[in-house]
Amino acid sequence: MPPGRPGGPPPPPGLPGGPPPPPGVPGGPPPPPGGRGGPPPPGGRGGLARLGSNSTAVRKSSLKPLHWVKVTRAMQGSLWAELQKQADANSNSEFDVNELASLFTIAPKTKGGSKSEGAGKSLGSKPDKIHLIDIRRANNTEIMLTKIKMPLSDMMSSALALDDSVLDADQVENLIKFCPTKEEMELLKNYTGDKDSLGKCEQFFLELMKVPRVESKFRIFAFKIQFQSQIRDVRRNLQTVASACEELRGSEKLKVIMKNILLIGNTLNEGTPRGQAVGFRLDSILKLVETRATSSRTTLMHFLCKSLAGKSPELLDFHEDLVSLEAASKLQLKALAEEQQAVVKGLEKVEQELTASESDGPVSDAFRKTLKEFLDASGADVRALSALYVEVGRSADALSLYFGEDPAKYPFEQVASTLLTFVGLFRKAHEENLKQIEAERKKAQKEAEKEASQDRTPVKSKDGFADRSPRSPFK
Repeated sequence: MPPGRPGGPPPPPGLPGGPPPPPGVPGGPPPPPGGRGGPPPPGGRGGLARLGSNSTAVRKSSLKPLHWVKVTRAMQGSLWAELQKQADANSNSEFDVNELASLFTIAPKTKGGSKSEGAGKSLGSKPDKIHLIDIRRANNTEIMLTKIKMPLSDMMSSALALDDSVLDADQVENLIKFCPTKEEMELLKNYTGDKDSLGKCEQFFLELMKVPRVESKFRIFAFKIQFQSQIRDVRRNLQTVASACEELRGSEKLKVIMKNILLIGNTLNEGTPRGQAVGFRLDSILKLVETRATSSRTTLMHFLCKSLAGKSPELLDFHEDLVSLEAASKLQLKALAEEQQAVVKGLEKVEQELTASESDGPVSDAFRKTLKEFLDASGADVRALSALYVEVGRSADALSLYFGEDPAKYPFEQVASTLLTFVGLFRKAHEENLKQIEAERKKAQKEAEKEASQDRTPVKSKDGFADRSPRSPFK
């Protein structure tokens, strides 16, 4: 079929009726400004890879960039792998490249007149920075850097020297948060342009990438800053538990009160299966407030306090022997174990990073020196803390056994909580007893005063004079 007829093949490039020859070929249109490789005509072939390379060339002619994270290798079975196959087979652009270019061209700067233009040139205009990192993450990174307020090189020197007089815990945590990801590092490694033209975030990431395992080193720095406070907090809490155990087991007043509760219970339960007990479960002491007198609001707790106030008032302040009980009741041995283990594991990571940094070269010299000194000083602290935890654990178990409980079923936390509740109920009942005694005293006093006033009421005699003598009960 002759060329150019409907249904026949298209004429060769350059002939009448055929497509124009490629740019640079005699007879064809001139290449676009900015060099070779202009955008393909709408609907033309070229595949995904060609579109990518052409878009780069077009962007050099002032198109706005799309800040995405580029995938350089399509995983098998992924959408990108399928699109590549389609592009290799037959791929046509579904958009007008010329329209794209007209819509997303960077607007030229407005000239403010020859005067201002000349002033701008004399001052020297800075070229636009190139941004490879996602714009939002880049902005957040730059905001973080403004809070550190020091050159990047100085900041890195201080971080590698583990100098907490220059960088505090919050700043180091931010450095960890804004360490470059593997994808971001790959993006920067593949950049072949002028690195000085990159944005501040990119410059920061490049500075971090000079140090092997930089995020691990920052985490070691954060651990070092918090180490002493962690050790101090865990040690203080363990000592609080140890003190509470010692106070509860050593309180003679509490022992006498428990004996009185046993006597009261056996008296009430005499002749029943609950009688003749040699002891009772610890949480039974809370049931004293549930057992009420037959004809009043008095409970067994009120009765206990009243009995002790009459015969052994020195026992009423037994809670003053238990100064550590309230603080200890807020602690969980399991949580303290986790904190103690976190310190131990943190020190193990310090040792691992020190070993790994031996092959880093000069960039980690200051880091290794400081880390060795830290390890020498902190190792003894961690060993002492571990020994203290074991000792306190034994004391906590012994406390449960002291009150006749199984440590596995009734651990320290439950013992401390029950006894703290008992202390509160005991003191409340004693205060209510005192208020009741005071109320009864005032009532008796009021009645006595009323009766006395009635006895002194004047009575007229037969001769009309007032008789102020007390009334005779026989009149």
